[in-house]
Amino acid sequence: MKNLLVIFGGCSSEYEVSLRSSASVLRNIDREKYNVLTLGITKEGEWYFYTGDIDSIENNSWFNDDDTTPAVLSPDKKDKALIILNDMGAYEKIKIDVIFPVLHGKNGEDGTIQGIFELAGIPYVGCTPLASGMCMDKAVTNTLADAAGINGAKWVAFTETDYKDGRVNFDVIEQKLGYPIFVKPANAGSSVGISKAHNHLELLKALDIAFANDYKVVLEETLVGREIECAVMGNDYPVASCIGEILPTAEFYDYEAKYIDNSTGLAIPADLPAEVSEKVRQAAVNAYRTMGCTGLSRVDFFLAEDGTIYLNEINTLPGFTSISMFPKLFGQVGVEYSALIDKLIEYAEERMR
Repeated sequence: MKNLLVIFGGCSSEYEVSLRSSASVLRNIDREKYNVLTLGITKEGEWYFYTGDIDSIENNSWFNDDDTTPAVLSPDKKDKALIILNDMGAYEKIKIDVIFPVLHGKNGEDGTIQGIFELAGIPYVGCTPLASGMCMDKAVTNTLADAAGINGAKWVAFTETDYKDGRVNFDVIEQKLGYPIFVKPANAGSSVGISKAHNHLELLKALDIAFANDYKVVLEETLVGREIECAVMGNDYPVASCIGEILPTAEFYDYEAKYIDNSTGLAIPADLPAEVSEKVRQAAVNAYRTMGCTGLSRVDFFLAEDGTIYLNEINTLPGFTSISMFPKLFGQVGVEYSALIDKLIEYAEERMR
C-alpha cells in the first residue's frame, strides 16, 4: 500500500480554505489503496505531523500537543521521506510515495513548496514550480497570454515601490483601462485582496487593500460577460471537463461569495450552445498548455456577448471543498470525487517517472 502524504493549512491568506479543501479530500480518499498521512502547516509556517481526526482540521482545532509532532520533508532524494522529530532530539523517517498538497495561495500554490518536492524527488499532485509560479503571478500570466495571442483584459502592473516613489501615471492608466477597474494583488487567490474601483478615490483605497496582500498589483479593465470555468487535468494529454458558470449575487465573485455566502449560484453544465462549450474547452486546454501546467488546473474565463472568450486566470491548486467547481465539473462528466483523487495521483506518478 502506498504512503500518501496530504499537506494542509499553509502560511497563506487562504489557510482556512485549505482546511476545508483538505477535509473534503481526506474524507474521499480510498483508504484501501493508500495509507494516508497528514502534514499540517500553521499560518505562521510551522510544520507538524498530524494524527488527529478530520473534523479538527476543518474547524481549525487540529493543533494540539497530543496530535502534532514537529516534522519536515527531507530534501535528500535518497530518503524520499517525512522526518518526524521528538522532544528528545531523536527522529523517525517515514517513506513517502506521493504527496497531495491541498494548499492554496502563497507558499502553497506559487511554486515554493513544489520546489521542495522536486528536491525530495517525491511525486506530487499539481503543477511544476515554474508553471505554479507563472500562474500564481497575474502579471506574468497576462504577459505570457498576450505573447501567445490569448484574449484577455487590458491591464497594468506595478510594485508598491513604484507607487510610493510616484512612478505610477494614473492619467495613463485611467485612460487605458477606464472605470470601473479591478485591482488585484499579483500573487493571491480566492479573490483575496481584490477590489472593484469606480473612481480615483476608490482606486487609491483598493491599492492599499491589494498592497496589504502583495508587493505587486495588477489593474485590469472590467470585462462585461458571463463568468465561466473549465477544469483541466493531465500531463502531455490534458482533458477538459464540461463548462460551469458562476451566477454571483454580489457585484463580483469575491472571497465571501465563494466560501461564505451560499446564495451564489453555479450552473453545471453552463447553459451554452454545444459549439461554444467546445470552444471554451479548447481555450482552456490551450491556456493550460501555454503555461506548462501538469496535473490539474481550473481555467477561468469571461464570455462576452459577441462570443469572444477572455482568459481571466488559471488556478493550479483550485479549491476542493464540497462546493468547489473543480470536483463538481468533473463529477458532472462522470468522474466521482474518489476517482478524481486517484487520477490526480496517477498523473503525479506519471510525470515523475
